[in-house]
Amino acid sequence: MRLTSFTDYSLRVLLYLAVRPKERATISEIATAFHISENHLMKVVHFLGKAAVLASVRGKGGGLMLGRPPESINIGDVVRLTESQTMPAECFNHQLNHCVVTPVCQLQGVFAEAVRAFYGVLDRHTLADVASNPEQLANILFAPPAPQQKEHASTRPLS
Repeated sequence: MRLTSFTDYSLRVLLYLAVRPKERATISEIATAFHISENHLMKVVHFLGKAAVLASVRGKGGGLMLGRPPESINIGDVVRLTESQTMPAECFNHQLNHCVVTPVCQLQGVFAEAVRAFYGVLDRHTLADVASNPEQLANILFAPPAPQQKEHASTRPLS
């Protein structure tokens, strides 16, 4: 099963906030840390805020923070929340299904079992579990950007 970018970014935002739970972060900071678009993150943050997974504080000193403790944010729940389609094939959508073999196809049962297993694993983990190495994550996420070196003629690759 392939997750959408929306789900991926949602999990990244939550992971970022879990690393420093007592501090607020901005969309710009998170976008910079992950090298992703602020516009995409605005949509993600708005969605997660409406779902009460994160909270935002406006004004000076404001920013984003987790809406509840990381121990209570289940990864499976977040993925279900952010993925609009949880089934891998059209045969699971009775209104849009045009597959002619659906009445006798054995794949539907196999796919349903695979999705149950997928979510079964995700349901066993919380945000606290996946952020259990905060020092290592912080070293990457909050490191100052590496200075860009000027290229010298002697170090340029030959064409």
